[in-house]
Amino acid sequence: MTTASQTRVFVDKQSPKAFHALVATSEAVRTVAADAGLDRRLVELVNLRVSQINGCAYCLDVHTRAAQRAGETAQRLGVLPAWRDTEVFTPRERAALALAEATTSPADRAVQDSAYELAREVLTEDEISAVIWVSITINAFNRVSILSKHPVRPAQPSSAS
Repeated sequence: MTTASQTRVFVDKQSPKAFHALVATSEAVRTVAADAGLDRRLVELVNLRVSQINGCAYCLDVHTRAAQRAGETAQRLGVLPAWRDTEVFTPRERAALALAEATTSPADRAVQDSAYELAREVLTEDEISAVIWVSITINAFNRVSILSKHPVRPAQPSSAS
C-alpha cells in the first residue's frame, strides 16, 4: 500500500539549485536579523509562530530544538500559540509576533495595519524589516516541508550520564 508521504516529491531534493538558493536567502536573512539586533531567541519565536500557523510539523520540530538551544524556556514555548493572552513576552517580542502573523496571513488589512502600528512603537525600521524577512523565509521553508511531507522522526533519548 502506498502512503501519501511516499507519493510526495521532496522538492528540495528534486530541485536542489532552487533549494540551495532558499538556504542562501535564509543565511542572508539570519545576518540581517543579527545586524538589526534581533537575538536568536526572538528569531526562533518568529520561526515557531509562523510554523504553528502554517501547521508545519517538520519546521516546528527543527525550530523548537533551535529555540531551546538559544535558551528559550519550556513555559514560553508552551504558551506561544496564545502569546496575546500571557504576560511572558516582552513588548518587542509581542510586536515581532504580531508582525510575523500579519506577514503569514496578509489578507486582513486591519490586522496588518495594527501589527505595523505596534511594531513601529517598539521596533526600529531595521528590526521591522528583519522580522518580515524572517517571516517570509520561514513561510517558504514551511511550504517546502509541508508539500514534500518531510517526516518528523522520534527524538532519540540523550545519553547524559
